[in-house]
Amino acid sequence: MISKYKFALLSLLTVFFFAPASAQTKKTADKKQPAKTTKKTAPVQKASAKNLGDAAAKVTADTTKKGGANNAPGNGGGLAEEIVVTTSYKPVLAEAVKIRRNPDLEDKTPYKAPLSYSLMDKKLTQDNNIRQLEAMKRPPEQDSALLNNYARVGLGSMKTTFGEAYFGNGRDEALQVGGYLKHFAQSGSSINKQNDSRQEIGVFGKSINQENTLSGRLTYQRHGTYFYGFDQDAVVPVPEFDPQKQTFNTFGAEGEIAKNYTDEENAFTYAAKFKGYVFKNAYSARENNIVLSGFMNKTVKQFYAGLSASLDLGTQKDSLYSYNNSILRANPYIKFQGDNYKIEAGINLAKEFGMSSRFYIFPAAKLELQVIPKYVRLFAEATGDINRASIKGFTDINPFLGENINLVNSVDRLDINLGLKGTLAPGLGFKAAIFRNTVKNLPMFVNNFGEEINKYQVIYDNGDTRVSGFKGELDFKPGETFNIYGRIEIKDYKMASEAEPWNLPKFILTAGTAIHISDKVDINGSLMFRGSAKERLSLTNTAGNEYYAPIKSFADLSGGATYKVNKQLSVFIQANNILNASSKTWYYYPNYGFNIFGGVGYAF
Repeated sequence: MISKYKFALLSLLTVFFFAPASAQTKKTADKKQPAKTTKKTAPVQKASAKNLGDAAAKVTADTTKKGGANNAPGNGGGLAEEIVVTTSYKPVLAEAVKIRRNPDLEDKTPYKAPLSYSLMDKKLTQDNNIRQLEAMKRPPEQDSALLNNYARVGLGSMKTTFGEAYFGNGRDEALQVGGYLKHFAQSGSSINKQNDSRQEIGVFGKSINQENTLSGRLTYQRHGTYFYGFDQDAVVPVPEFDPQKQTFNTFGAEGEIAKNYTDEENAFTYAAKFKGYVFKNAYSARENNIVLSGFMNKTVKQFYAGLSASLDLGTQKDSLYSYNNSILRANPYIKFQGDNYKIEAGINLAKEFGMSSRFYIFPAAKLELQVIPKYVRLFAEATGDINRASIKGFTDINPFLGENINLVNSVDRLDINLGLKGTLAPGLGFKAAIFRNTVKNLPMFVNNFGEEINKYQVIYDNGDTRVSGFKGELDFKPGETFNIYGRIEIKDYKMASEAEPWNLPKFILTAGTAIHISDKVDINGSLMFRGSAKERLSLTNTAGNEYYAPIKSFADLSGGATYKVNKQLSVFIQANNILNASSKTWYYYPNYGFNIFGGVGYAF
């Protein structure tokens, strides 16, 4: 009976001893075979649940699937297998493996517009020739409000008074109407009545129609001066005298109609022009002139055939004569033009009628040839014409002419020019030529002191005068802010009957510049250098040779500046004869010395 209780107590201890290990153990499925059980007796120990867990953890077990050798049937092992897990699995990652950036949740997919294609039904051209560029359209004006009118007034030394004004109707591509006023006057202090004044008034209009362009102009010009010249080096002092006054008044008009340019093959172009004036001086001289001119031109591929003609009608009167001096001209021509050449061949038919009756046939031929494409061209000209003697034309050159001047038409028998022209660099243009002219009845001005004091007369070199020399022009304009130009002319005269080319200088140089420093400041300058000349005197020596007086060469330098206060108001200053040269263009008539004037301008 006691053994029975002992066996029950031992079974209870065994259950408590293996209970903790069973909580952490996963048993595998048994095979369908009976298993032997062996009973072992273990000493009874008083232990806590913790001690039982530690003991279970120390039990050695084979974790293989078949239990190992110790569990083989021959060794008394069972067919059941157990896997013992000593502790729970806690995975740990190293610091280097962790991802420390957050995902980008923003949608950055670029937008792709849907594309659509359309086929072009066009034939492929293989023309490699350079096509003509179309004219570039003028960019729009920067200023929204245009100022169409402008006026300037000024005062200065030598009693200088200056004024000018311009008027216009504004921007209109089909109609332009305007007018202008000009005034300039000076008075020298060293010579009695060394006065000069000029006024001019004009109105103009231009209408551009669909096929033709009409333009016209009306003008009035007045020039006033005095015959103030006298011999300042005379041994016997010249008694004081009151110089006579001279004035010239000219009323002019002109009108023109021309066909507008059209870019069409075999174009027909034409133009007609009317021009005339009425002239008179303070005495008895009167002159009327009307010129009717025009041309027609027909283009046939590279050929241009045309005809230009003019009718020059003039009447001239003075106290001792009244002339009808007219010329009729006709110029048929034909032109050939290619990529590298231009040829013009024609003749100039001229017929005088009135005070003289002569008929001439002159050559009218021109040639241009490309020497360096786009840069240098060779040109040659052979021309001739009749130069109508004009009272107005002569007094425009020399205002100190006397009355009843001699009028004879001069004739350019043959003018030959040969030279080069073109562009040396961007903005740098040039023209240089040698020439040889044969002139019949070359006009010259000489003083008439023997008969009428301080007045000039016109004489002619009777015969053929040969004039040869060189002409050169240079213009440098790299941009809109700077421009400099110059012209030189050298002449050599072979006279027919006169000893010298009286009052005709053999060297003339003119140059100028315009500089746009800023939107506020503009400056300008000019230079004129005139070579020496000779003046024929009316006295002769005992041998009968003519006396002459030299007219020295001189340089005239001028310059000015303009400052724009704002868009409407500006101030200006102008200085003339800065070198203060005591120059003479005509014998006994010294020019004005250094003078300066300035004023204000206003646009509205």
